Amino acid sequence: MKIKSELNMTQYDFEKDYSIDELDFGGETEEQASNKMKFVEDNLWTKLESAGKKITFAKDIKALYYYMKDPFVGWHRKAIVVAGLIYFLVPLDAIPDFSPFIGFLDDLGVITSLLKYLGKELVPYYKY
Repeated sequence: MKIKSELNMTQYDFEKDYSIDELDFGGETEEQASNKMKFVEDNLWTKLESAGKKITFAKDIKALYYYMKDPFVGWHRKAIVVAGLIYFLVPLDAIPDFSPFIGFLDDLGVITSLLKYLGKELVPYYKY
């Protein structure tokens, strides 16, 4: 193939399917990800209770939480979910959560992106 020779790529590089576990997460270790998981565990339910009926995506957040807690999910995938849940938990983000009517709009965007990324992997976690 002409493009391979132009880019000086080997057959292996060209055909390799990179998995999420091979991506660099800025040097974050499993222990650091665990500390962030603890923050999510300590604060998620309080935030969901305080948000009350302001959000329509609470079931999605719960599914992401149970996905994060699953011991069979790789820690790199958990780190992505934890980052999204922390964004939801922290009130000062792109649109502060206390802003009337639109406060959770950016949070919805982040959660929707996670749902799209994880796709069918999350289906079993909606049963909880």
